Amino acid sequence: MRIVIAEDDPLLREGLALLLRAESLDVVATANSPEQFLAAVEAHQPDTAIVDVRMPPTHTDEGIVAAVEARRRQPDLAVLVLSAYVEQAFATELLAAGAVRLGYLLKERVGRVDEFLIALHRVAGGGTAIDPEVVRQLLVRGRPDGTLARLSPRERDVLALMAEGLGNTAIAERLFVTEGAVHKHIRNIFVKLDLPPHDRADRRVTAVLRYLGDTRSR
Repeated sequence: MRIVIAEDDPLLREGLALLLRAESLDVVATANSPEQFLAAVEAHQPDTAIVDVRMPPTHTDEGIVAAVEARRRQPDLAVLVLSAYVEQAFATELLAAGAVRLGYLLKERVGRVDEFLIALHRVAGGGTAIDPEVVRQLLVRGRPDGTLARLSPRERDVLALMAEGLGNTAIAERLFVTEGAVHKHIRNIFVKLDLPPHDRADRRVTAVLRYLGDTRSR
């Protein structure tokens, strides 16, 4: 895996590079600004980019804008976005556009090395990794029309885990139920949310996250 890191905090940037290299991952470049990041993507053609949401000069959405531009230039680029806290506007904007090869994690998750590496590999492999706290806050918002209220508590649990990027087996293990029960819950979720079911987990997550992202425009 060839990785570019875009992070303006030098301690976190170098810490991430050391961590990933210790895991035998190839960090081909690091950047402390959006311009450096885009230049590094152009020069090195990485498989995966780890990008901070807030970067110079204004520390608002430069990282998100750069990530979107990098994906425009290199559509198969996997992007793992890091944020100090849940920024719902940025999260829903990213996720509503499609969740394939995309991750959104809080920076505190980096300290949980095993979880961070699992998320990184999932995103690089073409999947999705959404921080549980991001999912929780998006779910709490819900739709103004109360559509989420149609779901049972267990279906909401399954929906949240789907949105994190977990497959049926992992969801069953997390909730201590059978895979058959998970499949039934997922079928009910799509019926209640008027969303067509798909066999591939990433498409399923994309549909759920697009639904959640609709709250921003209502």
